Amino acid sequence: MPDLLLELFSEEIPARTQAKAADDLRRMVTDKLVAEGLVYEGAKAFATPRRLALTVHGIPSRQPDLKTERRGPKMGAPDAAVQGFLKATGLKSLDEAKIQRDPKGDFYIALIEKPGRDAIDVLAEILPVIIRTFPWPKSMRWGARSGKLGSLNWVRPLHAIIATFGLETEEPDVVKFAVDGIEAGQTTYGHRFLAPAAINVRRFEDYEAKLLDAKVVLDPERRKDAILTDAKQLAFAQGFDLVEDQNLLDEVAGLVEWPVVLMGSFEPEFLATPAEVIRATIRNNQKCFVVSDAKTGKLANKFILVANIEATDGGKTIIAGNERVIRARLSDAKFFYETDLKTKLEDRLPKFEQIVFHEKLGTQAARIKRIERLAAEVAPLVGADVAKTTRAAHLAKADLLTEVVGEFPEVQGLMGKYYALAQGEDASVAAACEEHYKPQGPADRVPTDPVSVAVALADKLDTLVGFWAIDEKPTGSKDPYALRRAALGVIRLIAENTLRLSLMKVAASALAGLSVKPADVQKLPGDLLTFFADRLKVQLREQGARHDLVDAVFALGGQDDLLMIVRRVDALGKFLESDDGKNLLAGTKRASNILSIEEKKDKRLYDDEPATALYSLGEEKALAKAISEVQAEASAAVAKEDFAAAMSAMAKLRPPVDAFFDKVRVNDDDPKVRENRLKLLNEIRSATRAVADFSKIQD
Repeated sequence: MPDLLLELFSEEIPARTQAKAADDLRRMVTDKLVAEGLVYEGAKAFATPRRLALTVHGIPSRQPDLKTERRGPKMGAPDAAVQGFLKATGLKSLDEAKIQRDPKGDFYIALIEKPGRDAIDVLAEILPVIIRTFPWPKSMRWGARSGKLGSLNWVRPLHAIIATFGLETEEPDVVKFAVDGIEAGQTTYGHRFLAPAAINVRRFEDYEAKLLDAKVVLDPERRKDAILTDAKQLAFAQGFDLVEDQNLLDEVAGLVEWPVVLMGSFEPEFLATPAEVIRATIRNNQKCFVVSDAKTGKLANKFILVANIEATDGGKTIIAGNERVIRARLSDAKFFYETDLKTKLEDRLPKFEQIVFHEKLGTQAARIKRIERLAAEVAPLVGADVAKTTRAAHLAKADLLTEVVGEFPEVQGLMGKYYALAQGEDASVAAACEEHYKPQGPADRVPTDPVSVAVALADKLDTLVGFWAIDEKPTGSKDPYALRRAALGVIRLIAENTLRLSLMKVAASALAGLSVKPADVQKLPGDLLTFFADRLKVQLREQGARHDLVDAVFALGGQDDLLMIVRRVDALGKFLESDDGKNLLAGTKRASNILSIEEKKDKRLYDDEPATALYSLGEEKALAKAISEVQAEASAAVAKEDFAAAMSAMAKLRPPVDAFFDKVRVNDDDPKVRENRLKLLNEIRSATRAVADFSKIQD
């Protein structure tokens, strides 16, 4: 079957938009093909700084013929209805229609045949529409048409379009269409400087090979691999290790079509500036990589750049130009750093009085005071020194007002640590200035120093409670204040540091420090706890654990100790993997289902204690005895927080529950016996609730 080659050649496409644009092009074209009945075999899209390209192979050469039936009016319907039916279906008379028998009457049916079109004609119709409606985040209009701007909106001026379609064994045809005066053809262009001449192509294999000869690596993944491999080898050859940076690699691969890796250097005295500042300076301003000494691991006074040209002088001029710019930028960074060191962190804090954190939550200064107070309360709960914790909370945000953080926001917190150490603060206080932001994502490190943990918890809980109080909760996919991330951070801080604290109490304390109070003050901590439960389910799901078990534990109520919940969920999960657990779950659900049906039918609950005198069968007596013993044993184990023992106790219920359902008829003819047996079923449900609400567990 034929293949499609499409290329949209333009001026430089911003690197950050290329990957999504390539994916959008693939999606839009293939969706349209499928909608037109042209089901393809495979598709792949590519992007370079000056082109989007797409190959779709295995497209049928022609659409399938379509046959559809259209129901018309009843026989004997008014003439106007009949004429409308004939016009809509293209029939010349009712003689061409079928008659369909129906209980409501006999209806006319038109058989409409729509012959398929050649795929190349369909492509000529859909491709210009896709190009005109392409979803660039930002686009522009350019060029003159009769004294007016062109009508096409594209990310940068579009110069040429390739659109060929045909079998591999034949010369492909050009898909005939034009967009804003640009006619589709078979011509593209190579590297802007190394091979700028026009190139005539036929199909994808020919296209990719000719571009490579013209110094254009089409596949962005291939460009990334080349950059990474060459950079590592160049660094290794001189005794250095490349400091890898995936985001920078993605961006640089979108800036070049023919990557050439070179190494430059800067003056050693700049290394007195923190390594992270040097890296941010070189990365942000020149899109270059840094290297470290292979022996010491410390940052070296070298950098690696990626050029888009093979220079005749071996790259000396390119290196010199980058060195000149980097030297100037590092001079600025060094000046900012040295200037920052002249002012103590606490001396910067008065400026926060003039900076609003949120219009409803007050200034940054007010927020810092709230975090200080809350951190001091949390400190004893996590084993942190109260004085150090208070000091750390007092200084933690101060680096936001420094010159370096103003220039490079990504080093906030880290610079706070450096400045705190420089002014002689305790190591734990300095560490907390950096670590109180952590963890910022599922892969981020969790602080373990008690002072850092206390300040991190206070910071995140103040944020959560504050925005909950002003009703700025996450909705759908929108979470402008990163509250979901804050909640996951709290969960990881508690779980990975095995902390025992009541979220309800800490949330209530945080709420007490707010100047604004919600209408329903009492409801907020519980509402926030539900949010934590949802976040905990998300985390467990990502870890491959059963998130439904969180519901089963939370349904018991009064659970705000996250560590205990995690332990209980873990024990419950292991129990349900055993045969005893699986069978007890099935028995408990069977009991619950029977109860639900009968309670609904009888319009009453069977939650009273069953009468022992009405037990007539041995299986009833055995089950009642087992429930009494197991409930006491499991409750005692839960009280000791020995959840594994509680699950072992629950396992003892399996044999009597199985025997009961095997031998006992619940809906006995005697109403009193039936009622008593339903009450016994409720005892099963009540007994298992010592460890979890089994009705919330998915089969």
